[in-house]
Amino acid sequence: MERVLILLTTTVMLFMATGVQAMLSFANNKEVNITRTGCGVTKLCVETPDNCDPTGNSSCLFGSVTAGTPMPPNGVNMSFELSGNSSGYIALGLTLNETMGINMLFICGQNGSDMFFFQAVSKNGTSEMFEVLNRDVMEIRGTVNGDMIQCEFNVPGLNATNTRSFHATTFIVILGHGNVIGGSPGPLRVALTTNPLNLADPASNVNTTSMPPTGGAGRPHLSHAGLLLLSILTLGVLKTV
Repeated sequence: MERVLILLTTTVMLFMATGVQAMLSFANNKEVNITRTGCGVTKLCVETPDNCDPTGNSSCLFGSVTAGTPMPPNGVNMSFELSGNSSGYIALGLTLNETMGINMLFICGQNGSDMFFFQAVSKNGTSEMFEVLNRDVMEIRGTVNGDMIQCEFNVPGLNATNTRSFHATTFIVILGHGNVIGGSPGPLRVALTTNPLNLADPASNVNTTSMPPTGGAGRPHLSHAGLLLLSILTLGVLKTV
């Protein structure tokens, strides 16, 4: 049976440590429907396995981010989606340096009663312990349907630098999951770690080598290196004739 919690509080001040849940408020039930629509065009998508579809796919762990208008010096407002299967929790993390830990880890999970909960924490180095994250998160929405967990949330003023006169939006993105132990999230099991990605660029992780041909309809596009190689091969053939 599906349980749905929609959290429409204007701002949720996240001050949770392990064992402390977010301040949740009930509101009108509403589906959270996460799809691949807009990936690479209007939103940056990360997933494992590659190119999996979160719609009806039990093996797809999927996250996306859509950037709002930059608001210097406060950073950029970001809207996140997270979808995956777990009897505990799924999580999306942002970090500048993986070896130093996870700067921000957003957890969407269910407790033993199939009730949705949300937490935001940080994680230092290789420690399995979560620590308090002093950050605002807005408009948290989540659904639990069996083991399928989906959630959406907004993070205002996201900035990868402490320089107030400049904002940066490049982060390493981490997807993972874990168990809920005694009502609290247990150790994170990392399923995906990306290269540094510009969260404000939906095509930041799009492989440009696999883009459709741009040299005309049905006509292959050759790079300068390819043209040079073709010229050398052509001269070789002419010399042997």
